[in-house]
Amino acid sequence: MKKNQTTIVSEISISGKGLHTGCVVSITLTPAPANYGIVFQRIDLPDKPLVKAHILNVADTSRSTNLQENGVVVKTVEHFLAALAGMNIDNLRVQIDAEELPILDGSASPFISMIKKSGIQELPVLREYVSVDEVVKFEKPDIGIELILLPAEKFTMSVMVDYGTSVLSSQYASIKSMEEFVANIASCRTFVFLHEIYYLIKNNLVKGGELDNAVVFVDKKPSPEILEEVKTFFNKADMQVDENGTLNNVMLKCFNEPACHKLLDLLGDLYLLGKPIKGEIIARKPGHFANTEFVKLIYEYLENRGSAK
Repeated sequence: MKKNQTTIVSEISISGKGLHTGCVVSITLTPAPANYGIVFQRIDLPDKPLVKAHILNVADTSRSTNLQENGVVVKTVEHFLAALAGMNIDNLRVQIDAEELPILDGSASPFISMIKKSGIQELPVLREYVSVDEVVKFEKPDIGIELILLPAEKFTMSVMVDYGTSVLSSQYASIKSMEEFVANIASCRTFVFLHEIYYLIKNNLVKGGELDNAVVFVDKKPSPEILEEVKTFFNKADMQVDENGTLNNVMLKCFNEPACHKLLDLLGDLYLLGKPIKGEIIARKPGHFANTEFVKLIYEYLENRGSAK
């Protein structure tokens, strides 16, 4: 059955800290017409410039997916885009008063709650989908990365990760529909290893980080000095390593929350195609760099076929 494009019903806002910048930022979602796409508007800058959520505007993927258009930057867009993909939102203007989206609880759920509260309206134009007639693949065999899009009539996604540690080894997550994503995956939070957190702290790269929006895995026993520095940074006097190898800041939502979050990130990065996918996605060891390189290959395939915009 063919479906129409959508947008939200009414304007809605939310505020929070940017994970890397630490700046308090507000975003306001506003309805947009058919074929508008997802467009950010930096209302804190002169002339309120626009940045389209599109793979050609990806500027950096070192710690998140960041966009740039005509010198204007919007950072950490992946969780938000995953929420839009999950809720089948095709068109939206997103007013933002700083360069980085808020991290909120580290998942896509707060953005999904915004969309549900606003409501969804259909627009009088049919939705277009990304589909392929042959396999599109990005791989780096030396480090075990492989992302594949296979021709299929429906969307499915499977993600496999393996961090080679006793606390976080092989995990798997999958979905067969966006409804399944919203119900089971969207609330899964970002995660990090303690040694990565320590590096970010020492290099002033996690100014907005809080221990209630990430799962922290401890793959190597930290020295008392390192643990004390992390305690001080997050102002958590009772911080300790649980028996399951995580800091006692949060409980896991599910046993495979890291794999679920990697699926969430990949779904968000795939939405930079500007259209939902009809096809089977299989991903081993995805990450923002691999995700966006994969999306570029899909976009090039569509462009060569004459169906990219």
